[in-house]
Order: sequence, then C-alpha cells, then structure tokens
Amino acid sequence: MPLAGKATGPARLRPWPGRRTYDARMDTSLLEVAVLDPRDVPGAQEGGADRLHLATPEGMSPEPATVSAACRETDLPVFVVLRLNDTWSTTGGELTRLVGLAEDYLGSGATGVSFEFLDADLEVDAEVCGYLAGQLPNVPWTFGRAVDDTLDLRRSWRRLADLPDLVAVCSAGSPRGLEAGYDELLALVAGDPLVARTLMPGGGLVAEQVPWFVRAGVRQFRLERQARTGASYRSYVDAGLVRSWRLLLDDATERAQRTAG
Repeated sequence: MPLAGKATGPARLRPWPGRRTYDARMDTSLLEVAVLDPRDVPGAQEGGADRLHLATPEGMSPEPATVSAACRETDLPVFVVLRLNDTWSTTGGELTRLVGLAEDYLGSGATGVSFEFLDADLEVDAEVCGYLAGQLPNVPWTFGRAVDDTLDLRRSWRRLADLPDLVAVCSAGSPRGLEAGYDELLALVAGDPLVARTLMPGGGLVAEQVPWFVRAGVRQFRLERQARTGASYRSYVDAGLVRSWRLLLDDATERAQRTAG
C-alpha cells in the first residue's frame, strides 16, 4: 500500500510512560497465552505464561481501558493487537489511528504490539509493517497468522527478517491450522534456522507436536483455546491447563538441551 502523504520524519524516541521492558528469555521455551479480558490474566500468570497476547474475541484492537486493566493485573509482558478491520490490509487513515492506539497501549503499560498486513499479491506488506515498526522505535512486536495466507512461507520469512524489532511470527503452516500445516511447517523449520528463531506455532497446537518443534530449535509457543476449560472462549484462562503446557515445554526443552550437549 503506498504510504505517500504520511509523516516521514524521524521516528519518535521518547519513552512511553508505564511501558515495561522486554526480555525474550530465549534460553528456555517462551509460552505466550492469548487473553481477551483482564479476568483471563490471573490464570495465565499463575500457570506460568511468559507473555500475553491481548485482542478482542474477533481478533481486533481492544479498547485502551481494557489494555490498562489487563496490564494492572500482571507484571508479564503484554503484547496488544493492532487491527481495525477483518482483512489483512489497511488504509492510510487506519494506519494513523493504529499508531495512536499503539502509543495509548504503551502508555498504559503494554510492552509490545502485534500486527500483520499483506499486500494485494498475498505477500507480507513489508512497507506497511516497516512503517508501523518505524513509528514505534524499539518496541518489540509479533506478526500473526496472516503469514499462513501468503503464497510462499519461506519467502515471507525472508521479507519479515529485514524488519526491526520483530520477535516472533505466529504460524500454523496452513490457513486451516496446524492439523493441516504441521508437517510442512516442521520441514521448513528443520531447513532454516531463521524460521526456528522466529516461529511461534499457533493455531491448534497439540501436545504431541511440541517435542518435535523444540528439537528443531523452536522456542516460542502460543496457547489459545488450549488454555481454557472445554477449549471454549466462554471460559476464562485456566491456571492448571497453562501449567500443564508450561511443564511440557520445560521438559521438552531440557531434554533437547541434554541431547545437544
């Protein structure tokens, strides 16, 4: 999407009041839990989550008041979704609003953001993503499952690799989820250390897949419905379920490190 007419001056370097610093803890497996409401936060934290991914139930940007309330409930890093429509594209006016929202979120205590944009050719829209990253200097961010809708996953990772402050790409290897994309995604990871460093499997992750991803070098994982009783978004995040995944990841990581050593 052309960015002509938008502000192109120096990126702001001022700190955002209340923003937490970020440590990716990549010496172990990082567990991100999707939360929809401040009432989801205690279960995620008590269960051993390392990072929270906050969005509305529809996957859109939440209200700033929701972000502020969620951040008050935890000392974990909170990454908030930047998305204002149900497509993978955006407009110039929306982009300006997204920058403003991001600044509000960071001022309310969020640590990072999450956004994902594709162009008309179903390629990662590096121009739009780069613009947002440039307007939010030194703010860590994740790219979401829009990557699964691109035509070439390997090419998409290469386009993303040049963008600053990106810490993870959430992918299932297929728009239909990990049930369909697991084999292809694991093969991609095994042949490319760049993918292993940035991949965060999501979209129907099951326990049996975790050790194989860990052995391939993957160290970031996202829980969605798996963290909720009955795998239903009508229930809140359950600490016991999160804890079971925490133990699984820690055990798989320890085994992989022993094997490597």
